[in-house]
Amino acid sequence: MDRSEKIIAQGYDAKDTLLRHLNVSDDADDVLARRDAVLGGVHRVMAIQEWVRLKDGQPVPIEKALAGFDQFVLHEREGDLEEISALLDGVAQSIRLEHVEILEATPRRKAQLIAGYLRKKELTGVVDNSQYHNLRNNFIGLALQSGGQAALPLISVGIFCSVGKRLGLVAEPCGFPFHVYAIVRPQAGFTLDGRSLEEQSQSQPMYMDPFRSDKEVFRSDLEAQLKTMGVPTAEHEMYLGVSSTADMVRRTARNIIGSIQATPNIRNIGVSNDSTFPESDSSLYSALWALLLLPEDHAAPLQRARSLPYILDNIEKQFTFDIRLVEMYMLPLFEGSQYLDELRDALRVMRAGDSMPKQVKSRTPDISKNVHFTIGRVFRHKRYNYQGVITGWDVECAAGETWMSQMGVDQLSRGRHQSFYHVLVEDKTVRYVAEENITDISVDAGANLMSLAGRHFKRYDQGSKMFVSNLKDEYPDD
Repeated sequence: MDRSEKIIAQGYDAKDTLLRHLNVSDDADDVLARRDAVLGGVHRVMAIQEWVRLKDGQPVPIEKALAGFDQFVLHEREGDLEEISALLDGVAQSIRLEHVEILEATPRRKAQLIAGYLRKKELTGVVDNSQYHNLRNNFIGLALQSGGQAALPLISVGIFCSVGKRLGLVAEPCGFPFHVYAIVRPQAGFTLDGRSLEEQSQSQPMYMDPFRSDKEVFRSDLEAQLKTMGVPTAEHEMYLGVSSTADMVRRTARNIIGSIQATPNIRNIGVSNDSTFPESDSSLYSALWALLLLPEDHAAPLQRARSLPYILDNIEKQFTFDIRLVEMYMLPLFEGSQYLDELRDALRVMRAGDSMPKQVKSRTPDISKNVHFTIGRVFRHKRYNYQGVITGWDVECAAGETWMSQMGVDQLSRGRHQSFYHVLVEDKTVRYVAEENITDISVDAGANLMSLAGRHFKRYDQGSKMFVSNLKDEYPDD
């Protein structure tokens, strides 16, 4: 863990080296171990630092604030903060080439040209309503890279405002309920059509909905919608005014959680191929971090208390490289809270477990008679049918009496005095399995296990259908 944290602290300076390890040949002897690199930790550090700046009241461009979510799901893919900014630069340059007059155009005309181009290139909107809750639609980097209309209203507005800024347009998100619009403002002293205003006169903004069209949305129509929703007239200005970048981050986090809840079958257990990318677990983790760092002021203690156990559970099971992030950015948020000691204890236990010397378990002849399976063996569970891989073993059940009672260990046909195995399961959980429940040992490792195995194994041997152990310090004979 300490070595990983030192690499992560280098930020993007370590990225090229980490990418070389991620892109190593499938024939490399330690291909899986190399691909279990800490690049994801580097990306998450960059995202969290942007959100912390936002929390501290520093200005953060909306593109970077929204791109923070992409950093949690990237892995080896392109789409870091710098690359997303470069994509937006490229879009703005393409618009300048297609509309050579745009820099001199009035704000109204400029807004319409930008929205029209984005829609033509399928950088905003979604394909159809059936795809609205697709998890992909919540990530600005994915929308920019893939096109194909994969951007919710909020992401569409984020792209519109970011491109507009590069072309001299003053555009910001509007905090309208349930659907984000963009507010476009003229320069001081001028109208949206470029005419000078008389002294004391105030210019009026316009509203755009790049998610749906390149046409102006009239304020009167938005006010009518608010009335239909039952919003008092006195509160209309609040919903028709500029929304903060922090609020856009919160809304994106809630949208991600909503997408996961609306389509529970997207839970893809660590696989990051094109059909299941982005992972739901990593996406949810990003949303929890965002809500913990940027809660709504009136509900901050409650929101942080709700997010904390889920974040700690994710760190313990999947994101162990993030302990330092918790110590740096999360602990200060709980100063004076009833949860502070609990958080410190949890971190202390995690660090102690990482630094504790491992017990060496050699295979004597007697042990080999009882422990029939070795580290790296892929299997299916006899009762529950999940696929797993063995990462450790005990000659007999080493769990406590309470656990054995709860799990009904003594009701097994061979009871507690058979070998038990620590296993990594395809759903990312770690379990403790009796030998009599290990079956189908000739099965090929599935894609889920392949994506998870790098922390424990060097590579997968197709001939033996086993992972080659990277745990020789603990199990020297396996």
